[in-house]
Amino acid sequence: MQNLSPTSDLAQVCISSLLCLADRTMPKKAKPAGTGKEEGPVPCKQLKMEAAGGPSTLNFNGPSSLFESLISPIKTETFFKEFWEQKPLIIQRDDPALATYYQSLFKLSDLKSLCSRGMYYGRDINVCRCVNGKKKVLNKDGKVHFLQLRKDFDHKRATIQFHQPQRFKDELWKIQEKLECYFGSLVGSNVYMTPAGSQGLPPHYDDVEVFILQLEGEKHWRLYHPTVPLARQYSVEAEDRIGRPTHEFTLKPGDLLYFPRGTIHQADTPPGLAHSTHVTISTYQNHSWGDFLLDTISGLMLDTAEEDMAFRAGIPRQLLLQVETTAVATRRLSGFLRKLADRLEGTDVLLSSDMKKDFVLNRLPPYYEGDGAELSTPGGQMPRLDSVVRLQFKDHVILTVGLDQSRSDETQDKMVYVYHSLKNRRALHMMGKEETECHGLRFPLSHVDALKQIWTSAAVSVKDLKLTTDEEKESLVLSLWTECLIQVHNHFHKLLVSPLGRLICHLQSGLKWDTEFKQA
Repeated sequence: MQNLSPTSDLAQVCISSLLCLADRTMPKKAKPAGTGKEEGPVPCKQLKMEAAGGPSTLNFNGPSSLFESLISPIKTETFFKEFWEQKPLIIQRDDPALATYYQSLFKLSDLKSLCSRGMYYGRDINVCRCVNGKKKVLNKDGKVHFLQLRKDFDHKRATIQFHQPQRFKDELWKIQEKLECYFGSLVGSNVYMTPAGSQGLPPHYDDVEVFILQLEGEKHWRLYHPTVPLARQYSVEAEDRIGRPTHEFTLKPGDLLYFPRGTIHQADTPPGLAHSTHVTISTYQNHSWGDFLLDTISGLMLDTAEEDMAFRAGIPRQLLLQVETTAVATRRLSGFLRKLADRLEGTDVLLSSDMKKDFVLNRLPPYYEGDGAELSTPGGQMPRLDSVVRLQFKDHVILTVGLDQSRSDETQDKMVYVYHSLKNRRALHMMGKEETECHGLRFPLSHVDALKQIWTSAAVSVKDLKLTTDEEKESLVLSLWTECLIQVHNHFHKLLVSPLGRLICHLQSGLKWDTEFKQA
C-alpha cells in the first residue's frame, strides 16, 4: 500500500515506469486499493470502481480523492469555505449505485454474524430508546445474544447502537483510515439501527464534526441552532429549550448529512414497515486551536526555561494560598507569555507534541488486503551508503521531540522521536484503550536535520544526509528500513544526475503528500 496522493495519474504512471528502469531489484508494491482516476469532484455515479464486496462509488486513490467523492457533488473548496464548522450540509441523492454501496457498509442482518464473534453490552453494543425526551438504556449484562437483541428491536422498538464497526467491517476501515490521513485527526464511527416509528436518542449535541451516511431505510431529522457553537462536550437539551428546527428533512439510502459540533439534533424512523440504519462518522474531537495551544506551549515553555533563568526563578512565598491572583503575579505571567510568543514567532524548530503522538498511536493502521506483510517485513535490499531512499506510509508517521525516556537519571537529553501506526491494532481503534506499546524509533537530536531531509524530499541519497559520519547515515536509514518506513533504491544514485533522473525528480515534485506532519 502506498500513501501517496498524486495530482496527476500521468505523473504516477511515468514515475512507476522510470523507477522500474532504474532499479529492477526494488520490491513490488501492493496493488492500489482503487482504480478510479483523480479528476476532481464529479457526481458519484461517475466514480465507480471495484471494491471488496461489490462496486464502490468512492475514489480511494488518496485521502483527498476519497473525501471529494464522499461529499460529491459539493466541491471540497466550497465545503470548507461555506459549511465546515459553520452550518449543516444535506446532500440528497437519487443514485441507485451509491445507495447499493452504502447498504453494503453495514446492514441490520450483519448483527447475527457479529454477535457470534463475541459482542458485549456497553463495550460493543448499546440498546436504548427515547422515552418522554429522555434516553432509556435497555442493556443487559455481559455478552450480547442475537435473539435477545432482535427481540428488543422488534418488540420494545429499541435502537441498537453498534460501536466502532470499522473494527470488523473492512470497507469502513478503508474509508476511515483515508479520512484520518485527510483530516490528521482520529475518525470514529457508530452505526444506529432504529425500527419504524421509533427514536433512539433525545435532542442533544456532540463535541465532534459529524458525517451521516444513510445505509438502509429512511431517517427523519430535525436540526436546531446550537446553544454552544463548536461545543467541547456532549450534552442533552430539553426540547422546550431548543425552539423550532432550522432544518427538517428525511434521508434515504445514498444520502449524506454533515453538521458541526454543537449542532442540536434528533432523528426518528418514520412509521411504516422499514427500519433505518445509518452510520455516523465523526472527527475533530479535542482538535481545536485551544487544544493545540495547550499542547505547544508546554514544550515551548520547557525549552525557554532551559535558556532563560527568569522562568526558573521561584514564585513568591504563599502565592498558592492566595484567594485571588495578585497584580504582581499577573504582570509576571503576562510578561512570560509575551516572551513565549516572541520566541514562537518565526521559529521552525521542531517542538514536542503530545497531540501528534496521541493521534499516531491511537489511529487505524494502513488499510491492506492479505496478510499485511508490507507493514511488518522490510522489503527489497538493505540500504547502503550508495542507496537512494524515500519515505513510505508518510501519512502514518510523525516526528516530534522529547526527553530521553530510557534514562532515569537527572540528566535527560532531548531526543527526536519517530512514531508510526503501521503496527497499531485495528481491534482497539477508538475503544478507549490506548496501545500498550509505542511503535517507532528514538534518535539523538543531532539527527533531526537528516530526518527532515527524508521527510521533505521525494528521494534522497544516503550519502547526502546531514550527519557527520557515514556510519551515522547508514545506521539511520537501516533503522527506518527495519521499521518498514522507507523504500530503498540501491542502484539509483547514478540515475539522479542523469536527464532521466532529473525527469523523475521533476515528476515527483508534482506529487502532493497529504500528511498531518507537514500541516503541523
